[in-house]
Formats: sequence, C-alpha cells, structure tokens
Amino acid sequence: MSVGFSFTDYSILQAGEVVGLRNYERMLTDPVFLNALRITVIYTLLSVPLQTIGALLIAEALAKRFRTRFGSGVRSVLFVPAIASMVVSGTVWRMLLSEKGPLNETLRGLGLPGGNWLGEPTAALLVISFVTVWANIGYFVVIYYAAILEVPATLYEASALDGAGPLRQFRHITLPGVRPATVIVTVLGTIWSFQTFDLIYVLTGGGPGGATSTLVFAIYRFGFQNFQMGYASAIAVVLLIAVLALSLIQNRSLASKD
Repeated sequence: MSVGFSFTDYSILQAGEVVGLRNYERMLTDPVFLNALRITVIYTLLSVPLQTIGALLIAEALAKRFRTRFGSGVRSVLFVPAIASMVVSGTVWRMLLSEKGPLNETLRGLGLPGGNWLGEPTAALLVISFVTVWANIGYFVVIYYAAILEVPATLYEASALDGAGPLRQFRHITLPGVRPATVIVTVLGTIWSFQTFDLIYVLTGGGPGGATSTLVFAIYRFGFQNFQMGYASAIAVVLLIAVLALSLIQNRSLASKD
C-alpha cells in the first residue's frame, strides 16, 4: 500500500492524484528529509560501533574471566534493558536527565554545573545514541557470548603453547571465530537504528530543532502531523529498500562464511 501511495499526493484531508516520481524528486531538495537522513546516519554511526565493540568486549570478559554465577548474573542484568519497553526506558531516562533530575542534582551537589542534556542539539543526539546502546547491548552480548563459546578451546590451548598472549588470541582466534556474529550484530544494530521511533519520541520528540529527527520520525511528521501521506509513504519506501539491502548483505555474508 505504501508503494502505491508513494506515487500520489494522497492526503487524509483530500483524495490524492497520481504524481509519478514527484515525491521521490522532492526528497532530493527537501531540507527536512535531508536533515532526517543526516541525523539517521550520524545516529547509526554513533550507536552501532559502540554497541558492537562494547558487546564483544563484555562477552569476551564474561566468557574468559567470569564463567561463574557472577558472570551469569551480569548477563541477566545486561539483558534487562533489552526486554524492557522502549517507552518505559525512555521515560525513565527523561526523568533522570531532566533539568531537576537526579543527574543534574548530583552534579550540582558536587559543585559542577548541570547540563541541558535533552535541550541542546549535540547533547540530545549523544544521549539518544547512549540510551540506544544501553538498551541494545545486552541482547548483543548474548549473541557474542554464544559465538565465543563455539570457538574450539583447543585453538586457545595450542596458541598458548606457542606463546600467544590474550591479545594475540583475541585478534587471531576470537575475532575470526565470531565473524558471523559480528555480521548479525552490525546489521541488526543498523536496522534497529533506522527504525527507532518510540525512544526518540519519548525523550526529545525529534527536537530540539530537528536535531534528533530521524527518517522514521520524518515519516511520522509528514504522515500524521502534516497529513502528507503520499510523501510519507515515499520516505517509508526508501527506508524499506535500505533495510532490505542490509538484510541481503547479512544473508550473503553469512552464506559466504558457510
């Protein structure tokens, strides 16, 4: 349905007419769309590498150093944000980061100035990225943890006999061994970043000044606030194509590994 609407100027307020590729041509010069695309790319580049690298390092530590009840407890604690509602998580973080929230009050108590965490453009985007990493990293830790346990222990034992230390083992054994997991984590993280809406809506509402308005948020604004369903559908189609392309890359990468 979205594909069909994308070739019209359909609006909730009036019947639409076929306009061909006009909606897609509009994207090339529309500052709102271009800003949303830019914010989406920056947000993805901030959150995906952090949660990928962070999850790998945490999983490595849990698999090699803390394979105990303590490690099991840490995995459980890390996984809690992954199963929590993004709306709930966003609400909690908004309270923590508000002007008179616990974080600012603690900073002032230490004689430091509080921050306008959700009202300043750069800070707001960094906060959104941080909360995204916090929410997703537990899920990716589980993926990496399982992948690391699948790497044959004999490889580590043989390399230790040859004098390889932990860093060399990590570089030459662990990293190649978890390559399929890295593909999954990276692609899933990117797709989720492209699709994030509820967290941004609760924390910043796309502001301040569009600083956290991603493509999904642009779809919401054009479709349900401006009632430009045809144009919103065209943006949704572009987003869908990007997600499908990423899924294809993931499948081919995993197939080539097999």
